[in-house]
Amino acid sequence: MPGPIVTTELLSCSYREGRVLEDISFQVKRGDYVGIVGPNGSGKSTLIKALLGLVTIGNGSVTLFGTPLSSFRDWHKVGYLPQSLHLVNPVFPATVHETVGLGLLSLKRFPKRLNRADKDKINTILYELGILDLERKLIGELSGGQLQRVLLARAIVNEPELLVLDEPTAALDPETRGRFYAMIADINRSRSVTILLVTHDSGAIGEHASKMLYLDKKLLFYGSFDQFCHSPEMSSLFGEHSQHLICHRH
Repeated sequence: MPGPIVTTELLSCSYREGRVLEDISFQVKRGDYVGIVGPNGSGKSTLIKALLGLVTIGNGSVTLFGTPLSSFRDWHKVGYLPQSLHLVNPVFPATVHETVGLGLLSLKRFPKRLNRADKDKINTILYELGILDLERKLIGELSGGQLQRVLLARAIVNEPELLVLDEPTAALDPETRGRFYAMIADINRSRSVTILLVTHDSGAIGEHASKMLYLDKKLLFYGSFDQFCHSPEMSSLFGEHSQHLICHRH
């Protein structure tokens, strides 16, 4: 039985203004689709960045694929989609095909060139995400939903085993957001990719994810949506009506 993909033990992080995460302990098993939710300022993005070594961990530990974070080198196993719509330069003269290809180039030795097999792989990913017709468009010509699919394609073109997404739907309308969550669920099932997805949309993620991690600087809940739905502590926190709307089980 393979071990967990992600493990944290008593993880804590601080910024200048004080403690952001405190004593966070959980495990993510292979094949999980975990929705990470919580109020603004709860530490959701900090948690994701701590797992990826992008912020300093004050106390505790992170293990990825059974390896301590400090020793982890198999980053090809991890795909990352940051809060990136605002980071994309709309006038950068790159096509959709070229942008997705950057995901493959990142793992190549010099000279970094795409071969025929790479180009076929890019086309396959674009087709699966329904954006093959956009391959020659410049990224500055895309809508928010189209751009998000392109950045997702770039994150998964290397066939990662773990996909980490930080507020990927923040700039999308509700209908596009729902389709995006469903698309991630399909990637989770069809490719057996483990998913960690940060969202402020606790009311919608329960339709698609298998587990919820509710964070407010401390870990208040981690488990399946059925467990969330029947948790007296979560009833007290949310109220029964909101609790059942979130879990989508009643």
